Amino acid sequence: MAENRNHPGFDVSGESLLLPGIELYALDHTSPEPEVLNALSRETHLRTTSPQMLSGHLQGTLLRMISLMCKPKLALEIGTFTGYSAICLASGISQGGTLHTIECNPEPGEIASKYFRKAGLETVIHQHIGDAFDILQELNGPFGLVFIDANKDDYIRYFEMVFPKVETGGIILADNTLWYGRVLTPQAATDRETKGIVAFNEYIRNHSGVESLLLPVRDGLTIIRKLKS
Repeated sequence: MAENRNHPGFDVSGESLLLPGIELYALDHTSPEPEVLNALSRETHLRTTSPQMLSGHLQGTLLRMISLMCKPKLALEIGTFTGYSAICLASGISQGGTLHTIECNPEPGEIASKYFRKAGLETVIHQHIGDAFDILQELNGPFGLVFIDANKDDYIRYFEMVFPKVETGGIILADNTLWYGRVLTPQAATDRETKGIVAFNEYIRNHSGVESLLLPVRDGLTIIRKLKS
């Protein structure tokens, strides 16, 4: 609704989508960050040029909670980066289950594999390095939980490849679905990645096989539940 765009909780400059201090307050009232994730966060900021791609403690805890509630036997992540979100998602995997995580860039993938070992999850997380579309063709479901966090203009294509492999009632999570608030700006019509997110959001809203909830957490997280194929 147009009137909400001027609400003080919306900052379309890309700095924050929350009122000042709210995220700090939320973090202060969230269970402490595990040491392995704190160390991973520090190393990511030291060694990578885009540390903002890290899920971070608040969103990471949400991913962990969702995974613990779903208890998937088989889960999938598209976009590993340095592995923070994968470790959170793997925390809820059922005993004997697997999380497949895909990353196209081998450099952050090296950091991820190091911390998968530190977290004791090297037998739970199956790491793939390469083109996601090629790897997805080789992976079989049914997946109980999927997290999409890769190229924004490819979200619809990722979803269409994954959806048939998700079990009925399974959950698909899509990150960055508010894209720094740019979904409300003129960039929604001109910027390639913003256009991709806007197109994906409309695609999900009109998809008859799902129900969805777009949460204004961090940069926007959409929770999608599969109703039917």
